[in-house]
Amino acid sequence: MQALTLGIAIVASAFIFILSPLRGLLVYIVVSVWYPGYLTVKLGTLDFSVPRIVIIAIYANIFLHSRLIRQFRFIWLDKIIILFFVAQVVAGITTTPLMMLLENRSGMAFDAVLPYFAIRMIITTKQQYLNLLKGVLFISGFVAISGFYQSLTGRNPVGFLQKYHAWQDWSGYGENTGSENLRLGFHRARFTFSNSIVLGLYFSMIGPICTGLWSNVKKNRWLVIIGLCLMPIGTFSSVSSGPFLAAFIALMFLAFYYWRRYWRPVVVLIIVMFGLIEIISNRHFWEVIDRFTLSSQTAWYRAQLIEVGLFKGGMSGHWITGYGFEDPRWCDRIDQRDHTDMVNHYLLILARFGLVGLIPFCIMIVLAFKKLIEANRLCILEEDKWMIWCIAASLTGLLVSLFAVSLSLETTKIFYIMMGFCGVMPSIMRNGIMAKNRLVVNRVVERKANIYH
Repeated sequence: MQALTLGIAIVASAFIFILSPLRGLLVYIVVSVWYPGYLTVKLGTLDFSVPRIVIIAIYANIFLHSRLIRQFRFIWLDKIIILFFVAQVVAGITTTPLMMLLENRSGMAFDAVLPYFAIRMIITTKQQYLNLLKGVLFISGFVAISGFYQSLTGRNPVGFLQKYHAWQDWSGYGENTGSENLRLGFHRARFTFSNSIVLGLYFSMIGPICTGLWSNVKKNRWLVIIGLCLMPIGTFSSVSSGPFLAAFIALMFLAFYYWRRYWRPVVVLIIVMFGLIEIISNRHFWEVIDRFTLSSQTAWYRAQLIEVGLFKGGMSGHWITGYGFEDPRWCDRIDQRDHTDMVNHYLLILARFGLVGLIPFCIMIVLAFKKLIEANRLCILEEDKWMIWCIAASLTGLLVSLFAVSLSLETTKIFYIMMGFCGVMPSIMRNGIMAKNRLVVNRVVERKANIYH
């Protein structure tokens, strides 16, 4: 299977050298979601998935065949993302053997840092951004159909590949998901993804972003409508509470677009509601919210994870740099399972890298929203504001859901691609204004020339 994985990576890389950097990004997304990320090529102790090989080809294409690197200018979001990566390494040095740390964080560099900067360098105009979204919508539509098929039948078209998993033993896995994965009468689909939650979260992230095409595409709009209809189907096929929560929050955010001027009283109302929940129910608000999930058992576990981690000594002695990649054994205080299932991304960062890692992550999120606000203030057209609002909706839905899920493999790439979108939006809006100004100037010059003639 390593030979097949390497062959696909070589073919994809060859296409990238032939195509433009923008289309190279689409090739990268294709191999990220159409080919399992758990199939790798081993180089010593390092595992290279197809996307990790292909991203190298994208950068080689940027350096050799374009002037994008010369046009690139660092912004604060770029610096914080680099700082977040460095902070993880610094924290890890105190808790993890150096070689193990470097192996693990090098994977993070390939899955997070490199995709982010690829977006920052390549996407410079609104049309490029929209073309990328069109491609992503088509690519994701195929995955949604495959996931829904698995959800209905229990048969995964690529399920036989699980037995070649690079990090887990799935030798007994076949095409069927197994009856233990049934929920609400549906199988929990995973298709090429590592698990069903990751599949559903992918669509909950991509769907709201692609909704930005709605007011920006006039030709063949029916294709966009079909693609957008497939996104919630993809989320549903996972039958997972975390992706459902992300999609619901994003949908509410999108619906609020025409009343966005009232955001201040809405934020106050939400804070008051959470406060009332704390007072009236005598419980933390996350314990009450978790009652509305698909599984009361997993909801209870998630609530206890927060309680133990933050309020019952789970981080005692490890607040600064965390536990590293060791199991903090919070499970011993929760339900005695054999490991701590860290289904909370904020707690995952805190447990691994302590406040040294969590603080830069939170700053990164704040700067991402700041970039979207900056871009919104530069907008002239209503459809541009809607496009930015859709990114904010996706990011908001994801950030809420990260209290119940954690990013892994495919969703890590998409998250940092989303960060890249936030970073490029102000420059896209500025370039649009400059293009319009040049058009106006050219028309004035032409009119004057006609008058003199």
